[in-house]
Amino acid sequence: MRKRQALAVGLFVLAPALTGCLTHIRTVPKTRPPDVVMNATLDQLLTQVETRFNLVQSFTATVEIVASEGGGRQGQVKEFTALSGYIFLRKPEDLRVLLRVPVLGSQALDMVSSGKSWKLWVPTKKMAMEGTSQSPDPSQHGLESLRPAVIFDSLMIRGREPDQIVALTQDSRVIPDPKDKKQLVEEPDYELSILEQPHENTVHTLRVIHIGRSTLLPYEEDIYGPEGTIVTRAYYSDYQLFGDLQYPTKIKIDRPQDQYGLTITITKLTLNQRLDDDQFELKFPEGVTVKTMN
Repeated sequence: MRKRQALAVGLFVLAPALTGCLTHIRTVPKTRPPDVVMNATLDQLLTQVETRFNLVQSFTATVEIVASEGGGRQGQVKEFTALSGYIFLRKPEDLRVLLRVPVLGSQALDMVSSGKSWKLWVPTKKMAMEGTSQSPDPSQHGLESLRPAVIFDSLMIRGREPDQIVALTQDSRVIPDPKDKKQLVEEPDYELSILEQPHENTVHTLRVIHIGRSTLLPYEEDIYGPEGTIVTRAYYSDYQLFGDLQYPTKIKIDRPQDQYGLTITITKLTLNQRLDDDQFELKFPEGVTVKTMN
């Protein structure tokens, strides 16, 4: 009996060496839970998203925009000089972006869209473009493929349409501790998925809205294309109160397929001010060659 016990003890001690399961401890950043974690039902989250969308009928924003091109495919990212200017937005889908050259103050870019058609004028390059498609030509890359709909959809997180279905899951994200940047906070979140109606045995995801449970405000929206790939990632931060609406003053837009990005910083925001039709009209200078993109 003693020999059997000794043999069993010996095999237990040797097991890690025989199986290769030796342990090694490594240090990882330590996280803590957030100070506040809020709960909400699916219906409450849907109502919040729809209410936030409906609170804005128009806005005028003073902005600074930093554009970038490149990514993993190129092995580098090129960031352009920040441009200041204005964004005018009016529902249902009117948008105008006016940007100025730093120091000189001359016009750098003028882009308008009605949702169905769009125009772009870049004076420094004598580049005039117009089109009816919201999707870029396959031959276009980087900022050449920028379309107004990308900006509109990133600025306004839409609610669920009557013919769409939803799914709610939960996850978490790790973010810097606002009280101590050397520490990390693991914040639970809700992931609200907007999907098309099923077709036979398949269903297509349209958008996923990531909502942090410390504030119950969106911090990211993923927009999917018809092939099931993410075409736009929009990140939201630095929320401020404008009237009754909490709105992000920093919006980072990433277009992974087109390999460009925009970071929009809002310095002033006026909500629901009357905007006239002529504020969404762009007339090209005479003699300019206009490139049509359909």
